[in-house]
Amino acid sequence: MTSAIVSVTGMSKSFPGVRSLDRVDLEVARGEVRALVGENGAGKSTLIKIIAGAYRPDDGELAFDGRSTRWSSPHEAARAGVHVIYQELILFPDMTVAQNIFVNDQPRNRFCLIDKADMRRRATAILEELGSPIDPDEKVRNLTVASQQLVEIARALKSNAKLIIFDEPTAVLGGHEVDILFAMIARLKARGVAVIFISHRLEEVFAIADSATVLKDGKLVGTLPVKELTQSKLVSMMIGRPLADMFPPKATSEPQGAPVLAANDIWSGPKVKGISLALHKGEIVGLAGMVGSGRTEIAHALFGSAPLERGSVTQGGTAATSPDPCQSIARGIGFLTENRKEEGLFMLQDIAVNISAPILGRIGSALFLNRTAERMLARQQIAQYAIAATGPNAAVVNLSGGNQQKVLLGRWVNTSNTALILDEPTRGVDVGAKMEIYRIIRELANRGLGILVISSELPEIIGLCDRVIVIAEGRKTGELTGRDLTEERVMELAVATGGAGLPNGVAA
Repeated sequence: MTSAIVSVTGMSKSFPGVRSLDRVDLEVARGEVRALVGENGAGKSTLIKIIAGAYRPDDGELAFDGRSTRWSSPHEAARAGVHVIYQELILFPDMTVAQNIFVNDQPRNRFCLIDKADMRRRATAILEELGSPIDPDEKVRNLTVASQQLVEIARALKSNAKLIIFDEPTAVLGGHEVDILFAMIARLKARGVAVIFISHRLEEVFAIADSATVLKDGKLVGTLPVKELTQSKLVSMMIGRPLADMFPPKATSEPQGAPVLAANDIWSGPKVKGISLALHKGEIVGLAGMVGSGRTEIAHALFGSAPLERGSVTQGGTAATSPDPCQSIARGIGFLTENRKEEGLFMLQDIAVNISAPILGRIGSALFLNRTAERMLARQQIAQYAIAATGPNAAVVNLSGGNQQKVLLGRWVNTSNTALILDEPTRGVDVGAKMEIYRIIRELANRGLGILVISSELPEIIGLCDRVIVIAEGRKTGELTGRDLTEERVMELAVATGGAGLPNGVAA
């Protein structure tokens, strides 16, 4: 390693009522990939915003490229070589790739007009250096999320970035897109660019990082080379207790009675091909498989949000060849969808509105909504699931990912007395919030609900579920329980018919 590109010493920052950082030290070398991990509220965002010039610290020293400094603005930090790529990309969708790369520094000709040919040539050179085939004349809105991230990286390289901070960059990427991103990070490292990588997916820390810095409650827990860490040790540093405590105990008895939710040789679209499965009262069943294997499509077919072409679904003892969401909700079936922001939550509405959405008929009449009853219901859910919010009127857009998921769980618990389908229930939430969600899921199962869990994280599927059904290319390839339920067996079945791509967070 060469000398440090950024060095933080004794950094502290407080907000009203909260000490977000408490004498934190951090040093990242040129060409190093440093993972920055911790639960929500650990201080990660505050630290990177200080490094990027968005916040000014209360105390402590910041040195960049060998010089002590205190940025006056993010623009000053960017000019010095600090670039942040946020989960929500900052791009102009109706401008071309080249225009986005040079948005703040468009080349000019001798007449002071924008030199489009030179801009295109220089953009092409940067993209080729990144090994990307993206057309510089393509509009950004037509690109995949992974390609849009490459445009952000190209913009940083154009600005001669010395430190690039990735804030949850894989939260919206599929398996192959994650591979593309990691290849780009490897190229940045080879160029001597330092990288700070923030992710809740611990498998990614071990796949891409040289070292990891752990924060907890605004304090530095420690920094270690990744080769000296195990996932168990890293989780223990983050949450202050052993990894063995992460998952609640599984069911100890065999399921009894008729299934509460079942699929009988169902076909739906191109990805659901003759699936049969059964979910019983009080059990947690996992759906595992590669990205694109048809897991989510099966969930939509069971809930009725995707039409059946053949077969039938049985909900609470009633068979249906054409179920629909209203019918499913009436029969006590809930569905927490994969994309909470676009398919699950009303982001600009408050917690009360989000929780009561499926049951308005119970808390009002055809003409009037009883807002008092709605808020009372929301208060109950906030207390029951420890949702960190100021109250029922808090907008969900201001909540953390984990608390947004709890709002969705609170919504479906009010309607679901038969079964609950959870598609990626812990996507984008930190380890502490995951543990709380696992506890809630097991409590719901213990109360008698059948729970169907879809997850791309194999440790989650294996640690949480009583039984796992594996899907490959739209077909069921096996079912695992007990000692047979291992990552190796799941992967064997997941590729049994040649499925392509890897689950997020799983390395080949």
